[in-house]
Amino acid sequence: MRFSDRRDAGQSLADLLRHYREHPDVIVLALPRGGVPVAYEVAAALGVPMDVFPVRKLGLPGHEELAMGAIADGDVVLNEDIVRHVSRQAVEAVIRRETDELKRRDLEYRGGRPTVDVEGKIVIVVDDGLATGASMKAAVQALRQRNPQKIVAAVPTAPRSTRREFATIVDELACLTTPEPFNAVGRAYRDFHQVTDEEVHRLLS
Repeated sequence: MRFSDRRDAGQSLADLLRHYREHPDVIVLALPRGGVPVAYEVAAALGVPMDVFPVRKLGLPGHEELAMGAIADGDVVLNEDIVRHVSRQAVEAVIRRETDELKRRDLEYRGGRPTVDVEGKIVIVVDDGLATGASMKAAVQALRQRNPQKIVAAVPTAPRSTRREFATIVDELACLTTPEPFNAVGRAYRDFHQVTDEEVHRLLS
């Protein structure tokens, strides 16, 4: 299965989550920026509220496209297999830089609104796909501390290994495709353009 774009993927994902339609305890949280168009379609189809939950990937110094971890709302998740080859000072510098960017994005997207209250809620966390899953792990770890009723990770695509891992991390995993071999999240889409801040604002307004 290949999706036209993120919104097409979100519509298909919503069908997989239709048992949550108009459930009073459900909230959809998007991991920006790529997860926002997907989550928008999910929330619209289910008739439930949506918000963003900013997360930042921690890129390996010199190879920033490779995630050595992620940070969300003060919670840091590190891939120890990668981090052990990097100096502590370098890791801490990346964490500081991405923490500042996380604060900027939270203010940019949420305009100073208080963080969404998820206590007792069924939280559907949406991204445009999982590769290592570092960003989703950081989000789930941060959300767990807020006592939700249930956490559902919802993505259009993920590799088999990450899918197996997440089955033990979240209460429910909704995933449409598990291609083999898995090369990159973007391979599941015909249009995988970089989502802009303007697009995020438009979908949140």
